[in-house]
Amino acid sequence: MSGFRVGIGFDVHKFAFGRKLILGGVEIPSEKGLEGHSDADVLLHAICDALLGAAALGDIGKHFPNTDDRYKNISSLILLEKTNELIASQNFVVANIDSTIIAERPKLLPYIEEMTVKISEVLKINKSQISIKATTSEKLGFTGREEGIVAMAVALIYSKNSVE
Repeated sequence: MSGFRVGIGFDVHKFAFGRKLILGGVEIPSEKGLEGHSDADVLLHAICDALLGAAALGDIGKHFPNTDDRYKNISSLILLEKTNELIASQNFVVANIDSTIIAERPKLLPYIEEMTVKISEVLKINKSQISIKATTSEKLGFTGREEGIVAMAVALIYSKNSVE
C-alpha cells in the first residue's frame, strides 16, 4: 500500500449567458453555460485538482493559470491530458476517480456515460475506474438558486515503482 496516494478536488463556476455548458468534456444543451477563463468545465477542473493533489503537485491554477492566454477558452479535456502527463512524469498512474456534480438543472444522467468515456480515453484507463454522480442541493444555496454548478472529485493514484 506504500505507493498509493489520494487527492481531493473541488471547483465551482457561476452561470453565464452566451457560453456553452461543458461538463466532463461533453456539451450539454442549456440556455446558459459557465463563466471561466477556459471552457469552465467544473467536473474536469475538480478531477485535475484531485489528481494534482494526490501527486503533491499543487493545483490547476498553478499549472494552468487564468492569467495565461494559452489557456483562454481551452478545452478542459486538454488540461486533463496535461495533468495526466504531469502525474505520469512523477511515475504515478490513476487507479480510480470518484466525482459528484451538484446542479439543479439541467438533468445530467443522460450525459454521464459520454462523460465517462471521454475521461477514460484521456486518462487511458478503463471506464470502470471512473464514477460520475449528479445530484441537486434541494434548492438550497447558490446551486439551488441556479446561480452556478459545483463539482467535487477524489482521485486514487499509485506509483508505478511500487508495483514493479
